[in-house]
Amino acid sequence: MRFKSSALLALLAATTATSAYAGGIERTPQSAMVLFGEGNRFELSFGSASPSLSGTDATGNNTGNVADDFTLPSFALKMDVTDQLSLAMIYDKPFGADIYYDYTSAGPTQPALLAGTTAKADVDALTVLAKYQATDRVSVFGGLRFQKASGEITLDGAAYGGPPPGGLSGYNVELEETTSTGYVLGVAYEIPDIALRVALTYNSAIEHDFDTVENINPGATTSTKTKTPSSWNLEFQSGIAQDTLLMGSIRYVKHSEFKIEPVAFTAASGGGLVDLSDTTTYNLGIGRRFTPKLAGSIMVGYEAEGDTLVSPLAPSTGKTSLSIGLSYKVTETFEVSGGVSKIWLGDATAAPGGNPVAPFEDNDATAFGLKVAYTF
Repeated sequence: MRFKSSALLALLAATTATSAYAGGIERTPQSAMVLFGEGNRFELSFGSASPSLSGTDATGNNTGNVADDFTLPSFALKMDVTDQLSLAMIYDKPFGADIYYDYTSAGPTQPALLAGTTAKADVDALTVLAKYQATDRVSVFGGLRFQKASGEITLDGAAYGGPPPGGLSGYNVELEETTSTGYVLGVAYEIPDIALRVALTYNSAIEHDFDTVENINPGATTSTKTKTPSSWNLEFQSGIAQDTLLMGSIRYVKHSEFKIEPVAFTAASGGGLVDLSDTTTYNLGIGRRFTPKLAGSIMVGYEAEGDTLVSPLAPSTGKTSLSIGLSYKVTETFEVSGGVSKIWLGDATAAPGGNPVAPFEDNDATAFGLKVAYTF
């Protein structure tokens, strides 16, 4: 029933496109499982997501698709230092946002309640990890994660009233690029003879202190503290038949830690710009090796809906997903894997200041992933 770890990693690579559109601002699951690949290994990955996210505001205007396509490049290098000690370095883009209400698909016939509202966020992460094999079944791992982050938000449209100081329409804030550091801790239990592994990983919140420029009457240059959210990953696999794996994960993300509360905006409005709900995401799938070179997988995912009154900057809640992947071993040292995911996004209502103005219903996203891996 033995199923090599490298084969599982390739299968998971083919299905991780599912996480390209998750709750809050999350875009990758920040998995540390590359540490369990056999031998020395270098991986290069590329993901692409195409969301379709539109609604109709209270004046009858179609918002058009407010979510832009995005890409997710990443790489990972894993090295065995000794029989017990392994090291890894991972680059990814774990969080991000690209929202724009342009209303161009229909052309407003009444005052457009959210036209011009935008949110852009970009987070790059470099994670350095070590794994120690304490026994043949138990290992511990951990390390540091370095993040670079920046963002910009504009509030516009009739839903925000007039310009400051009477309203907030036209408000803009720039969160200038900054870097910060967090940590990763984990433990795993394995029974290699049946390809069993259960791993629990904690990713810490990372606090950023942004130099902030607020376009409000009067303008203000301030400082804004926020956190990219902490998370728990429970990832598991087990052989259930010859060349067949059951695999899955449970991921909890504390999105409520991610708050943006610029000084001048908070003073003018009495609240912050972003308030997100925590999420728990479940994934379950089957991996099957068809030949010594070819393997495939199918995985379903579910994330429960949270509060359906949401920020216009993140107008969906919950999701259901289906992912299919294939992996092909080109040579003894070179693997190629890829996958496609269909994500059905939960309905929500954009509610600036808690005032519901635009329902978003029946939306979805499509994501693709490609990975090449070289072992040496």
